Amino acid sequence: MAFKVKSFREVVAMTKEKLDEAMAPIRERSAKAKAELEIAKQQEKLISLETEIHKLCAEKELNFDSIANKIDSYELSERRLKQIEKLVKDLFPKE
Repeated sequence: MAFKVKSFREVVAMTKEKLDEAMAPIRERSAKAKAELEIAKQQEKLISLETEIHKLCAEKELNFDSIANKIDSYELSERRLKQIEKLVKDLFPKE
């Protein structure tokens, strides 16, 4: 796709609304990329929490309070991931 400079008259004639409209697809791609990054961060956090829970369970002296806190964090992160995934699905439906 070759870029073509619009004439000054065309640019001046374009309202801010039209310029914003022209930028919409780029903004959508940018927002979707940010959403995918947030999903990846949440997935990474879940894996990290799983590892921490297993390490706590493998200790010689079990600290049930710490394990329960990590499980709470895991469940909260899991719920947050589902919320973000649903939000992304709603904001960016597949066409």
